[in-house]
Amino acid sequence: MKLNDLSCFEKARENLKEVVRDTPLLYSSTFSKLTGNNIYFKCENKQKTGSFKLRGAYNKIAELNCDERRKGVIASSAGNHAQGVAYAATSFGVEATVVMPLTAPLAKIQATLGYGANVIKYGEVYDECFNKAMEIREKEGVTFVHPFNDEDVIAGQGTIAFEILDKLPEVDVILVPIGGGGLISGIATAAKMLKPEIIIIGVEAEIIPSTKVSLANKKITTLPGVKSLADGISVKTPGDITFEYIKKYVDRVVTVSEDEIAYAIFILMERMKLVSEGAGAVTLAALLANKIPMSNKNIVSLISGGNIDIAMVSKIIERQLVLLKRRISFTVEIKDKVGQLGCFITKLGTLGANIIKVRQEKTWEEKGLEYADVIFEIETESKEHSIYILEALKKEEYKLEIIS
Repeated sequence: MKLNDLSCFEKARENLKEVVRDTPLLYSSTFSKLTGNNIYFKCENKQKTGSFKLRGAYNKIAELNCDERRKGVIASSAGNHAQGVAYAATSFGVEATVVMPLTAPLAKIQATLGYGANVIKYGEVYDECFNKAMEIREKEGVTFVHPFNDEDVIAGQGTIAFEILDKLPEVDVILVPIGGGGLISGIATAAKMLKPEIIIIGVEAEIIPSTKVSLANKKITTLPGVKSLADGISVKTPGDITFEYIKKYVDRVVTVSEDEIAYAIFILMERMKLVSEGAGAVTLAALLANKIPMSNKNIVSLISGGNIDIAMVSKIIERQLVLLKRRISFTVEIKDKVGQLGCFITKLGTLGANIIKVRQEKTWEEKGLEYADVIFEIETESKEHSIYILEALKKEEYKLEIIS
């Protein structure tokens, strides 16, 4: 099936209408002011299964004939696609098997099982899972549901374009994450058919920009496998089907660094109260890093998914607070007498600091018995607030040494 007109996308939309959520399109005054554009977020992190992947998987299975459904389906995935296939197959009463790497997070394996699929844990990386899935497909005659390189899958992802244009007909630009290319192929193709003047910009992780490199080389190019914080788009090789749609309908592709992705995840949580996985945050990362040199445009930033490990969220928050100087650590020399530590803590409180940790260093040999070094870790409202607190303490002749 070639996506030559809107009929394929309209059929996909009909297939999905009782299943997928018409996810929110949220305007952000904060990011609009920061970027000089009107910024809207299309929140596929609020989709069932936590990502857009349900759309393509469900549409693919909806288009299978009775014999194909009877035989069942197989997929290979480390996360979002696995859950989308499991949910979709169960909805149709189709047996599904998903090959997942041994390194896949337990939460994602449990979610896939919970949606009704069988899970085979095999190999360390996606390519090994894919090869195992192909082996099972040949042996058992089941249908393989590709995560991106399939026109039914692409058509399902393209239904997002209808929802954006229904809510915001005056949209000028849509920013879309790129992994294997299924999402951007669907959105770009449908959006350009609906509104030819619209601009579609893809965003990739800088450390594995396989589509950007392929476009520059004018042929599909495989890059060394590197895992980005945006693991959902860490794809070594674009699909041959998706690459043709990208060449035809995508206006340009930009890349973002790991630090830029981490900051976007953090700031989305803080300012918009939206939890995004790394792949979902790359579009905002591109905006905040001035990779989209535009002004006064209506821009939709697609948050493609929200399935991020909670431990990773914690690491990102901790790191960003330190980088932004909103969490600082320092050593202070205090007289080792009753009440002196309490006075210092009270002083920090009056300056607006939130004390996270306090620990006394065992350095009497160097300082003598009258003094002790105490390590403080505090949170502040901003970098400027941190500077204010430190300067106020120094004015009162406290001896401070900044740790971080």
